[in-house]
Amino acid sequence: MKVFATFFRLVRWRNLLIIFLTQWVVWQCVIYPMASWSHADIFLRPAHFFMLSLSTLLIAASGYIINDYFDVKIDVINRPEKVIVERSINRRIAILWHSIFNAIGFLLAFILAKRLGIYQAMLLQLTSTILLWFYSTHFKRQFVIGNLIVALLTALSILILAVYEPAIYPHVHFNFYLESEGKGYLNPFGVVLVYAFFAFMLTWMREVVKDMEDFKGDAEDGCVTMPIKVGLKTSTRFVIALGIVALIPLILAGVKMLFGHWWVLGVYVLVFLVVPLIIWMRFLTQGARTEHYGKASKWLKIIMVLGVFSLLIYYWVQFLVQAS
Repeated sequence: MKVFATFFRLVRWRNLLIIFLTQWVVWQCVIYPMASWSHADIFLRPAHFFMLSLSTLLIAASGYIINDYFDVKIDVINRPEKVIVERSINRRIAILWHSIFNAIGFLLAFILAKRLGIYQAMLLQLTSTILLWFYSTHFKRQFVIGNLIVALLTALSILILAVYEPAIYPHVHFNFYLESEGKGYLNPFGVVLVYAFFAFMLTWMREVVKDMEDFKGDAEDGCVTMPIKVGLKTSTRFVIALGIVALIPLILAGVKMLFGHWWVLGVYVLVFLVVPLIIWMRFLTQGARTEHYGKASKWLKIIMVLGVFSLLIYYWVQFLVQAS
């Protein structure tokens, strides 16, 4: 049992669970319901969705493994109690699991792309794997680019659902409201894009905060992260700026939805996303210790989960709009 527990820690099972739940909620609340109003033949039926999600999870797990493989020296300083590779799992075994997960992830992607008839869709998995490898070996230690890569990969875990669902292709435009048979709908592509943007921005913010938390170990290893290059105070200001950029569309969307059928979703966005994010930004400026940044990172993850749950409100409101 201890071996299994260690292995699940290695692949960050909690993060994998969040990725799966995010994909499932986007699929269940945005993509799958399209069959009832767009009269389109949905490709991502349950079997295909779970294959795509498993492919995503395996490639993400392989990324976590290869990251720990190359980060032993840093982790010994930053979080010695969480070091797994070399202490609990042999480096050769770790790289073997990395290869196996990637191979199975690609195989599932190939099967889906073949059934879809769009082999180019596999480029997303290939790009993700390449970025994860170079992130662990080079980009993580560089200024800004490492944070951007992780944020981009997080957004891609949502956008990949739109890539593998042809029914969403006709809606790839910037008209946020659609009409079908006299009833109004939010553009599914627009919804996916908004959530991908929100995930991108908050992940970027969280990655900078994690670098602030890992300041000491990263400096010992010769990394050139933002906190090391420009300092903790400037990094805090940068994160606040990113937070403001993320807040602006949230506030505009929330206020706009208040004056229509979607007012419940508007209230949720303003109360459970905008307000907590503003409080979090204030909290970030009130400390400069490792423990403080660790708390800030955890609270930001909770806000991200609240963002995912807003899709359940979206689904419920859409059901009421259709029934009216």
